[in-house]
Amino acid sequence: MNYNEVEILFAEDSMDDAALTIRALKKSGLSNKLFHVKDGEEALDFLYRRGAYADRSTALHLKLILLDLKMPKVNGMQVLEQVKADSQFHNIPVVILTSSKEDPDIKRCYDAGANSYIVKPVDSDNFFQTIKELSFYWMISNVPQE
Repeated sequence: MNYNEVEILFAEDSMDDAALTIRALKKSGLSNKLFHVKDGEEALDFLYRRGAYADRSTALHLKLILLDLKMPKVNGMQVLEQVKADSQFHNIPVVILTSSKEDPDIKRCYDAGANSYIVKPVDSDNFFQTIKELSFYWMISNVPQE
């Protein structure tokens, strides 16, 4: 994959949830420029060109980061905090896509700079509709800050 074409970085440790999300994005026509990583550490490695991504070009055109909260190694909250604290990434919208409905998680994410917090619907039809609306808004309707 040409990493410079990546527009969505998707961090999700559940392969079932990842497959469902990617399928929903495909149905909305936006999966071809998505890169999936399995944990927060890999997301940070991708962003900072470390490890397996060390030779990735600096010309990355990310439009959106989708983050699960509860991931191994480095959790989604830690990734969110690092992204929003770094001037090279802080303008990239970060959408938390998680199963946690806990108020403290929601508040912490918004306080840390999350642009949206979406609880994964249990029902697959609702999930597909949610992902379709999410991708349409963040990839087509939203005007990013330059």
